[in-house]
Amino acid sequence: MNRRRFFKRAAWSGVGLGMAGAVYPFLEAKWCRVTRRTITVPRLPATFLGTTVAILADVHHGPFVPLAYVRHVVAMTNALEPDLVLMVGDYVHRSERYIAPGIAALGQLRAPLGRYAVRGNHDNWESEPLSRDALAEEKIPDLNNTGVWLVHGRDRLRVCGVGDLWTDRQDLSAALGDTNHDETALVMSHNPDFVESIRDPRVGLVLSGHTHGGQVVVPGYGAPIVPSAYGQKYLHGLVQGPSAQVFVSRGVGTVTPPARFLCRPEVVLITLV
Repeated sequence: MNRRRFFKRAAWSGVGLGMAGAVYPFLEAKWCRVTRRTITVPRLPATFLGTTVAILADVHHGPFVPLAYVRHVVAMTNALEPDLVLMVGDYVHRSERYIAPGIAALGQLRAPLGRYAVRGNHDNWESEPLSRDALAEEKIPDLNNTGVWLVHGRDRLRVCGVGDLWTDRQDLSAALGDTNHDETALVMSHNPDFVESIRDPRVGLVLSGHTHGGQVVVPGYGAPIVPSAYGQKYLHGLVQGPSAQVFVSRGVGTVTPPARFLCRPEVVLITLV
């Protein structure tokens, strides 16, 4: 190969690599994976040991997250056969017209212990009433500032939630209800920053999303943009707050820009021990 031909091929290879690099973040945004974690929950009743909980966060059905992708994520989740499904908010992006179809797709989720949800800031921004109505239509209990008991024999486990930190009020006492101090609660809070205010020892585990794992992660630096008052602290994964532990999901969808880099979307399957 002569020099001219070599440099011509090298130039075209560079162009190809550049185009691939530009396209990849948009492909990664739909490259959803399953993340499996085993988490110790204090005072977990013996009959709930080994319970599996699927966590879905930040679906963001809208102009960048098509219905076909939401249905794919639902199928992925159902294939895991979780005991319980918890949805921690932000089901829509950009317009209220995406609320009903997106939540209708999530209505196909199946779990023997039930499916429960809280609303996120985008759900309230686009339309709080329509978001509540869509969840009710699909018979998905909206646990904003309330909760339910999962009962197994003489044991019970509290599943509850609080309103979004940016757009709603948070009433943890109402959510915990009559939980005793020798019992434990799984608390859904869309925004993990809420954990900084928790001092109630009855909270065994908080489940959150909101930060998207930063969506774009720079090697050696981290995520340049994190919608949190605490920087990278609540970026992703299991984090210990001042009193309670919280698991923060990277989420399923994206907002503007509709790209991810070194931060694949995820369905989380937690095993409680």
